[in-house]
Amino acid sequence: MTSAEPAATPPAPPVSLTALLARRDLGLRLLAGPEDVSIHWVHTSEMADPYPYLLGGELLMTAGVQLADPAHYVERVVEAGAAALAFGVTPVYDTVPAELVEACARHGLPLVEVPPRTPFTAVARALWRLMAEARLYELRRVTEAQQSLAAAAARPAPVPAVLGALASRLGGRAVLFAADGTPSVAAGREVPAEATRALRDLAGVLGPRPGGPASAGGDGGGLRLAAYALGGGDGLTLGVATERRGPGDHTIAGVAVVLLSLLTAPHRGADATARDGALVRLLLGAAPAEIAGTLGPGPWTVVHARGGDGTPFAAAGLAAALGTALMDTGGTGAGGRGGAAPGTPRQEGTTPGAAGPGGTAGSAALGAVRLLLPAPASVTAQSGWTLGVSAPVEAGELAAADAQAARALRRAEATGADLVRHRTGGLAALVNPDEATAHARALLAPLSEPLAETLRVWLSLHGGWDRTAAAMDIHRNTVRQRITRCAALLDRDLDDPDVRMELWFALTSR
Repeated sequence: MTSAEPAATPPAPPVSLTALLARRDLGLRLLAGPEDVSIHWVHTSEMADPYPYLLGGELLMTAGVQLADPAHYVERVVEAGAAALAFGVTPVYDTVPAELVEACARHGLPLVEVPPRTPFTAVARALWRLMAEARLYELRRVTEAQQSLAAAAARPAPVPAVLGALASRLGGRAVLFAADGTPSVAAGREVPAEATRALRDLAGVLGPRPGGPASAGGDGGGLRLAAYALGGGDGLTLGVATERRGPGDHTIAGVAVVLLSLLTAPHRGADATARDGALVRLLLGAAPAEIAGTLGPGPWTVVHARGGDGTPFAAAGLAAALGTALMDTGGTGAGGRGGAAPGTPRQEGTTPGAAGPGGTAGSAALGAVRLLLPAPASVTAQSGWTLGVSAPVEAGELAAADAQAARALRRAEATGADLVRHRTGGLAALVNPDEATAHARALLAPLSEPLAETLRVWLSLHGGWDRTAAAMDIHRNTVRQRITRCAALLDRDLDDPDVRMELWFALTSR
């Protein structure tokens, strides 16, 4: 995923049509369809067929200047994914056409009457104001929740305290599951037995497998469920059950995951402790052959990462998301930008605190967090981080893999990519099909299907505006608007050939 905002900042939440209808100064009236729909933005169009100009999720406003066939018009609006239709009476119509009301009712599309005294700009301004208020509310809620969770982590019994604070902030139940699925600690209000079973099953999907999925979501017992793997090596999982899921809930739960991962880390098994010790000896200069027996034969994947949100738990959160406890911050701070400890001499061309076999560590990226994952591990892009990933290697080749990951990180930073893998033989050889599909879905998640299809056709035609418009039977200005929208949502420079290559790979792998 890519975003220009910090990972701890919740997205701008959509506005319910109910809230817009509640504005008495607008005088809006619902004529058909449900009112409990979410509106992401607003668009005005007097085109006979607005489909090519819609992105989905918008409140489409029109006065019906070219409304010739109401039934077909509504079909196209619904096909484009619009959230609701607002019809302004006068100057074209004195009342909303009955055929339009019937068509909206038949398709379940909310139809709102805009009175003559209310200009469309007033409706748009009211919507943006409601969105700004909702965004401010979410920011305050997330900030207060972070402070509450941090205070709970400092109490004498920190794990139950963090779970209690999380359950209170989300208005539901929080459960810490052991690796065998047994609830070890729980807090919050009681939930139906069906929801408890579903939450346990959801936690079991994550399990103790290193490199497996870091989170999962679902429904059960009439509640919204989510599970998060902790980064401690014991297979512990956090389960959360709530009545609703707000835009900032995932961020709040992520803070709790990091805190609980740190609080439960001392209870890891002897095998994990032995692997940590083996990694430390390797970084201090031991030959790979000396520690291979303790570390395990492999294969292993080395990841170099730089970024984070500047908090003390950023690197630990990254390790938890990637499913490993084997992490080296190289003497950096949480954001991966620190240096060696005060008073520690450093040789030129080496990474602080990371002398490799034979005393050379020039392959390590300066200030980068380094992680060791069992391969094949599913390494995907992480919000706020830039990652370089090595090829899978045996324990005796970890020094080479460390250099590969460092070079991959440098390429990622140079091209603006979130994740770059060591190239070992073409794109097809980089990842297995399942991993390619998962990465493609994560990378392209911000795009609606019309946007993704437009981007695919545009890339296949080498960025030709006219040819893309002809191939998709839309106006060339629509192609430009959609491609510009894709670049903004993906936060990528579509003129960069490396970006185009990555997006083409993703579009053909999903």
